[in-house]
Amino acid sequence: MGWFTRLKKGIITETKDKKDIREGLWYKCPRCKKIVTSDDHYASANVCSECNYHDKTNSQHYFELLFDNQDYTVLFNNLYPADPLRFVDTKKYVDRIKITTKSTGINEAMSVAAGKIDDLNLVVASMNFEFIGGSMGAVVGEKISRAIDHAIKTRSALLIISKSGGARMMEAGFSLMQMAKTSAKLTLLADARLPYVSLMTDPTTGGVTASFAMLGDLNIAEPEALIGFAGPRVIKETIKRDLPEGFQRSEFLLDHGFIDFIVDRRELKLRLAQQLRFLMA
Repeated sequence: MGWFTRLKKGIITETKDKKDIREGLWYKCPRCKKIVTSDDHYASANVCSECNYHDKTNSQHYFELLFDNQDYTVLFNNLYPADPLRFVDTKKYVDRIKITTKSTGINEAMSVAAGKIDDLNLVVASMNFEFIGGSMGAVVGEKISRAIDHAIKTRSALLIISKSGGARMMEAGFSLMQMAKTSAKLTLLADARLPYVSLMTDPTTGGVTASFAMLGDLNIAEPEALIGFAGPRVIKETIKRDLPEGFQRSEFLLDHGFIDFIVDRRELKLRLAQQLRFLMA
């Protein structure tokens, strides 16, 4: 069932101009250069069938991959970023928000949806890197907070999919406060004995890594995702030493005990459902 058909039937409550990730007729893998149709690439979860390269994808695509029968309800889409500091860098923050909203068809770097996975209740909060680098501002923190409340109310598991450059500098302290807010809020989910799974994708960095992304009952990642606080170049210049091969990639973190397992996006629903059925038993 297509996105627009499901919207008309009321299965999706979000009302926005969706930017279709399948732009153009063909997709060329940036790594192995294999060319396939954009529809085939999308059907393969934006993963190259030749070299397993996991290209970025958006929240809607994750919702379609995860929820049973692609049946889900988008939540909290009425929250919009504010500009309490009247911030200006190369352009006004309010103008940057307007431009990004128009080009992406979404109004923030976090989208939340609820539905079922393998007939289990699930709330998914998924970050959108195309919205100002997936940066975490006040609305991102508020959406995570409300997603946790909704999970507790409906006795649902929570999955947060991180894809972020870190805190949103245009909101300064308001952005940094979200690290403490989301981390504290997750304790309520733990008190309710409901599972929280954190999926880290490429990239997961900055304040997101330093807060909710690393606090899952299960911390999992997609292959070769960049995961860390500061970037490798910054760390290398700071400590004046060469970094180990593959530093801050999923495989390195798995070998050193920072994450529980790596999952191919095409197998995400199956692996997640298996884990949640065990955790919610």
